[in-house]
Formats: sequence, structure tokens, C-alpha cells
Amino acid sequence: MDIAIDGYEANAKNRVGIGRYAYEILRFLNKTGKDSFRVYLPEEPQSDMPKATDCWTYRVAKPKNLWTFFGLPVALALDSPDVIFSPTHYVPRWVNTPRVMAIMDVSYLQYPEMFRARDLHQLVNWTAYSARISRAILTISEFSKRAIIKAYNVSPERVIVTYPGLTMPKIQAKFTSLGDYILSVGTLQPRKNFTRLIEAFSRIASKYPPLTLVIVGKRGWLYEEILEAPKKYGVEDRVKFLDFVKDDQLPSLYKNAKVFALPSLYEGFGLPVLEAMSFGTPVVVSNVSSLPEIAADAGIYVYPEDVESIAKGLIEALEGKSRDARARAAKIQVKKFTWEKAARQTLEVLEKVGSGQL
Repeated sequence: MDIAIDGYEANAKNRVGIGRYAYEILRFLNKTGKDSFRVYLPEEPQSDMPKATDCWTYRVAKPKNLWTFFGLPVALALDSPDVIFSPTHYVPRWVNTPRVMAIMDVSYLQYPEMFRARDLHQLVNWTAYSARISRAILTISEFSKRAIIKAYNVSPERVIVTYPGLTMPKIQAKFTSLGDYILSVGTLQPRKNFTRLIEAFSRIASKYPPLTLVIVGKRGWLYEEILEAPKKYGVEDRVKFLDFVKDDQLPSLYKNAKVFALPSLYEGFGLPVLEAMSFGTPVVVSNVSSLPEIAADAGIYVYPEDVESIAKGLIEALEGKSRDARARAAKIQVKKFTWEKAARQTLEVLEKVGSGQL
């Protein structure tokens, strides 16, 4: 079977969120040894993309701007694959090829005020179009599946959950010692709820004098309030923003953290939570969206819009209550999520769509 893949997001230099998902799915699809894959890109593949073989090839198609409207559709029309997989919210226009897409979450519908106007317009309108014409929609949690079905009125059979996996670099670099710290990882944007996390930390900081709050993540949108929060709450010398951290340095940060916290308002999955759990680090997470589904018995749950609840959750994690039991639960839970399984499930869907069974 001739399978086409939109590699736009997977080919990003610094991958987070959907870019990370797309890259890992491509990486493990490459290992299946089945079918013929052609990955379409608007520029040359990054050096860490899967190496080209007889069954895995790349095609560069320009222009990069309005990729799903022009560059990708023209290339697909010339090649006529059996199916096209877009591991993004947007599928190519103007093609007859059966399409499969991936939707991480629909947070833009739940919290539209937390998105820039241009991004919101694309997410709302382009995703609705893509969901309407795609033969199948892959997503990353049962929570997201329910939200997609409700938002786009699609049949449950068309929405398939393929949980992301956990991949840590084989060679792990040490990170400069940060002392005792609470860690949080995510793009700086409102729905990550960093402002409330910083306020919650300010309420317990005096109780733990050496402790700092370390936030790892590149600037996304509407991040100004987040950067101003430490000064606002009097902990500007106790909060550190590390921007983007290389993948090989993240394990060291997770491993040495006293607590990992992600009291997000909305998560389609929450991969950093799984990564922290793999090191037995206590995780403090929201009791909403997909996070209870991911952390299960390993999580300490808080109300994300209640600063006092977040503060109490941090204290519970720091005091070490039930730490060993949660660590054991984390090890069991982490084993449920692998990229190999996600890629295998993805391939099954693509083969069904490509052969007309779905």
C-alpha cells in the first residue's frame, strides 16, 4: 500500500506538543517494515528524521506558506497515494485521496479567549473542515475522543484513540544543579495555568526556604502575565524560566525534581506527566480533562482554578505522604503507553482507510 504522510510538524527543529507526537509516530511507523511510505515536507528533512530507504522516501514540495492549500495538494495529485495521513489538525485541500487526521484536543473551543485571534480562526475553521471530510480521526485520550465527537458530531467509529508513548533519549546529559525544586514543563500559554501555579508556590515558599519553582517551556502566546507573575507574588528570586531544554537534558530535570506539577486547565494528554512518572517523581495534576486518565492512581489531584487547592497538593507531594505507593502505581501506569503500540494502531487505521474498509 502506498501511504502518504504530511511531515510538516514532525520536521520542526524544536518539537513540542503536536510536533513531538508527529515525529514519534513517524519514527515508529518507519520501524514497522510494512507498506510504502512517502513523507511530504516543505523543506529538506531534519538530520534526526528517519533515514530514507526503498520503502521510506521524502518529497519536498513548496511553498511552505499555506502548505495544506497548495504545496501538499499539488504533490499528492501527482503521486496519487492510497491514503494520506496528516498528524495535525489540518488535512490537505482539493485532493481525492482518502484522508486521516489527528486531533490532540479541542481546547480552542473550550477556552477561545486563551488563543490569539489568527490561531483561533485556523483551529476553529480548518479543523472543522478537516474533521468533516476525514475518513478517520486519531486522538490521544478517551477524554479527547468524547470532546471531538461532541464538537464535530462525528460517529464514534471514526474516532480512534492511540495513546502516545514514552521515549527517553538513550544518552542522557546532566543538567546544572538547581538545588531543591518543583518542576513544571509546557509551552508558556494561559491554559497551562502557570500563573496560578506560581501564586500557589508563593503561598508555600516560606515553609520550604531552599525550594524553587522551575518552569521549562518556550514562549507560546499570551505569556506576558506568566512572566510577570513571580514579581507580582513576591517570589521573583524563587522562580526560574528555562525556555526550551534539549531532550537529552529533560530526564535529569525530571529525576532530580522534588515534585512535578501540571495543574493545567485543559490537556488532551499531558506527556510531561507521564515522563515525570517514569522517574517515580510525585505528580500534582488537575482533576479535569485527560489528566486523571493518564496519571491514574499515581496522581495527586487539585482543582486547577483554586489556588489554595494547588498549594495543598504541592505540600502533600513535598511531605512525602504515600510517595512509595504512588511511585509503584506510576511504574505500572507508564507501561501502558508506548509509541510502538501507537504506531501499530495508526498503521492499522491507515491500511483500513487505504483499502476502503473504513
